[in-house]
Amino acid sequence: MSDSSPTSPLLGTMDKLRKQLSGEGDDEKGLVTQISDGSTLSWSTRIKGFAICFVLGVVFSFLGTFLLFTKNGLTVFAICYTFGNLLALGSTCFLMGPINQLKRMFKETRIIATIVVLICLALTLCAVFWWNNKGLAILFCILQFLAMTWYSLSYIPFARDAVKKCFAGCLG
Repeated sequence: MSDSSPTSPLLGTMDKLRKQLSGEGDDEKGLVTQISDGSTLSWSTRIKGFAICFVLGVVFSFLGTFLLFTKNGLTVFAICYTFGNLLALGSTCFLMGPINQLKRMFKETRIIATIVVLICLALTLCAVFWWNNKGLAILFCILQFLAMTWYSLSYIPFARDAVKKCFAGCLG
C-alpha cells in the first residue's frame, strides 16, 4: 500500500491514538506540551480565573489610588497599582495559556509596548523603594497606565490606528 492511499493517514492517526492511550507517546512530546496537557483547564474555569484576576487587578489599582492620600500613601499606591497591573496582565494567561500569552506579548506588533510596560512596572517600584522619589513614582505610574493602555489596544484590530487618527485630528 502506498503512502498516498486514503487509509494511510487513518492508520497513522490510529497508531498515534494507540500510543497515547497506552502511554507510549509521552516520550515524543516536548516538556512544554506535557505540562500544557497536564494542566489543561476547562473553558468555564479559564473564564472564572480570568475574571477573578482581572477584577482583583482593578480593585488593587483603585485601592492604591484611594490610599494615595494616607501616610506612606505613595509607597502603598505604587505597590498596589503595580500589583494590580500585573494581575490584570496575568489574567489573560487564563484565556490563552501562559506560553501563548508570552508568545503574543513578544510578537513584532506589540514587543515595544510589552517592553515599555515591563520597564514602567520596574521603574515605578524603583522610584518608591530605592530612589525614594515621589515625583518619579507618579510619573512612572502615569507612564505605566499609558503603556498598559497602548499594549491592550494592540489586541483590538485597528484600535491603535483609530487612536493615532483621533490624536492627529485633535492636534493637527
